[in-house]
Amino acid sequence: MEGVRHRMIHKFNQGNKNIVIDVNSGAVHVVDPLVYRILDFYPDHTDEVIVETLKGAYTSDSIQEALEEIKTLKKEGLLFSEERYLEHESFKNKKPVVKALCLHIAHDCNIRCKYCFASQGDFKGQRSFMTLEVGQKAIDFLLENSGKRRNLEVDFFGGEPLMNFDVVKEIVAYGRRREKEYNKAIRFTMTTNGVLLDDENMKFINEEMHNVVLSIDGREEINDYMRYTVNGQGTYKLIVPKLLKMAEMRKGKDYYVRGTFTRHNLDFSNDVIHLADIGFKNVSVEPVVAAPQHDYAITEEDLPIVFEHYEALAEEYVKRTKEGNPFNFFHFMIDLNQGPCVIKRIVGCGAGAEYLAVTPEGELYPCHQFVGNSDFMIGSVMDNTLKKELYYTFAEAHVYNKDKCNECWAKFYCSGGCHANAYHFNNDINVPYDIGCEMEKKRIESALMIQAKLAEEEVS
Repeated sequence: MEGVRHRMIHKFNQGNKNIVIDVNSGAVHVVDPLVYRILDFYPDHTDEVIVETLKGAYTSDSIQEALEEIKTLKKEGLLFSEERYLEHESFKNKKPVVKALCLHIAHDCNIRCKYCFASQGDFKGQRSFMTLEVGQKAIDFLLENSGKRRNLEVDFFGGEPLMNFDVVKEIVAYGRRREKEYNKAIRFTMTTNGVLLDDENMKFINEEMHNVVLSIDGREEINDYMRYTVNGQGTYKLIVPKLLKMAEMRKGKDYYVRGTFTRHNLDFSNDVIHLADIGFKNVSVEPVVAAPQHDYAITEEDLPIVFEHYEALAEEYVKRTKEGNPFNFFHFMIDLNQGPCVIKRIVGCGAGAEYLAVTPEGELYPCHQFVGNSDFMIGSVMDNTLKKELYYTFAEAHVYNKDKCNECWAKFYCSGGCHANAYHFNNDINVPYDIGCEMEKKRIESALMIQAKLAEEEVS
């Protein structure tokens, strides 16, 4: 295990690019076929064995030259580098603080989605709305439990948040007053299905929300098969004009349209392209996570088709970027220059520690996907309590405490994956959801291929 942990590379070919990732340093290399081939043998075999093995296809001199190139990269800490995060000060002195809340402003929804994890909006409980009092208590809880963290986040979530819009406005106003007292800055965001968008609330959202997530699945027939009104009518024609208007209003401010693909549209790349074509330039279409008994659940046998469409989408992404008609796809956005901070790479979203969900009654859960499961009720904003044992169980659910992650090249990109998915499939937040892992790895490879091709274009 120690050898695996301390020196690890991953190599793959996609889009006619030979790409090598040094897991611990984060360095990414585009290499020629010879170096790519040598890495099948190095460093487990001697130079002499490698030369002897490959000399039928390459000259001895070229093999030796490639070996020297690999050794130089290794010496510079860019290949087969040692693990560097365990002893990093920010990890050793990690003290989790609450920096983000997901406010379940409405446990009710005005549409019905077949795959809804929230049981069509009520989270398997009574349909209810958050009161201003609970919202104010949530803001106070965040401010009082955020330590020295200055920038904080509050996401209005549902159900459908616009069904309780007046309270949203009052909570924002309260947060704006209180943040000044604590010398902090709260960034509000909202996730909405768009049905209730109108000129009044769009103006408020545009002015007050740091980010807006607009829900739509893609092509009309795909969207309407899974997302429909209470009366069974498709939502596509109803929401598209409103979502486009909201996106247009943002003018450089953050937003994205977010969809879900299922077994019924494994050709989801076409949905991403459709959304880009009708005017949305920031798109996220993510795989459904569902128990295998559902006909829309993605299974292991579906993965080759899913991979094919990630690759096709990556090629289209490169093509459109080069043509000056780019779009952003959420899962392809990897920053190789800055990258996430050390803690982000190890801990991920921070659900259950840095990030908590608040129900309309003020109960705290690790994230929205645990809401309704009383075993994971972690505290309450009403009396400013946190169950420390459960809180620290989540705080310690990082890549170094997950056996599968320790052996995986993608661990510092996905940061151990989703705790909720791990629990729902394996009954353990430290055992990742395998199908999700495989799709995440393909997304990472596709994102790195995009960067390699676009970097090549800049050089030429």
